[in-house]
Amino acid sequence: MRLVVDLNRCQGYAQCAFLAPDVFTMHGDEALMYDPGPDDAQREHVLRAAEACPVKAITVEAADAAASAQARAGASYAA
Repeated sequence: MRLVVDLNRCQGYAQCAFLAPDVFTMHGDEALMYDPGPDDAQREHVLRAAEACPVKAITVEAADAAASAQARAGASYAA
C-alpha cells in the first residue's frame, strides 16, 4: 500500500492521526508527518483515516498499483 497526502489541501484536522496513529502524526498545529508505505497490517486504519479526511487530502494506492506506477516511471525514464 502506498499513501500520498496532498499537503496543500490538508487543513490539519488530524482525523487521520486519531484513526491511524501509527501512520499519521501531527507536529504542532498544522504539520502532518506520515509513513508513505505503511505495513498492510495498518490497511483498515489507513482506509478509515482516508475516508474520514474532511478535505479528502489522502490517496491510498494498492501495492500492485504503486509497483506498476514505479515500473512505468522507470521505463519512461530509461527511454
